[in-house]
Amino acid sequence: MLLEINPDNPQPRLIARVVETLKKGGVVAYPTDTTYGLGCSIFSKKGIERIYLIKQRDRKKPFSFICTDLSEIARYTKVSNYQFKVMRRLLPGPYTFVLEANSIVPDLLLTKQRTVGIRMPDNEICLSIVKELGAPIVTTSANLSGEDPIGDPWQVETELGKLLDIVVDGGELTADVSSVVSLIGDRPEVLRKGVGDVSWCE
Repeated sequence: MLLEINPDNPQPRLIARVVETLKKGGVVAYPTDTTYGLGCSIFSKKGIERIYLIKQRDRKKPFSFICTDLSEIARYTKVSNYQFKVMRRLLPGPYTFVLEANSIVPDLLLTKQRTVGIRMPDNEICLSIVKELGAPIVTTSANLSGEDPIGDPWQVETELGKLLDIVVDGGELTADVSSVVSLIGDRPEVLRKGVGDVSWCE
């Protein structure tokens, strides 16, 4: 089901409708500041399993998740002063930062090293959804694994709509991806170059 939400001023009743679906373990597609993502509550094991099936994704590749602000990031990860300063300068924005997770992050979202990817996109719709839900949501591009990301909500609806509970239409986006930067260790390590500028890592 396609649900059109104003990208500049998301309607609270429509955000509440998406959140109600997420609270029931549902899976939705939503806009970010790069492309469309698939998500569920990070505490919904059923939802996470569904996303693995929808994307046909390797179970050894955990998903990242979206937080609304730095204090929420600090609730789910172990953040040093250096890491905090980097994220404060660059977020919200098109980055995924790899950090050490703490004990409340579900094991399904952790690497063997107990690290996790964190996003805080510059997009009012997805941040409003997370804030209203009161918990982070999984984020992964709305496509089958190995295929190009999708920036058109109608294409998401056509290709994946039957497998999802809601496709949020927040307008046409790019088919780009976030830059992935590990903040584990003494210096940042670029794991994937995307939209976010990574020249500061050199």
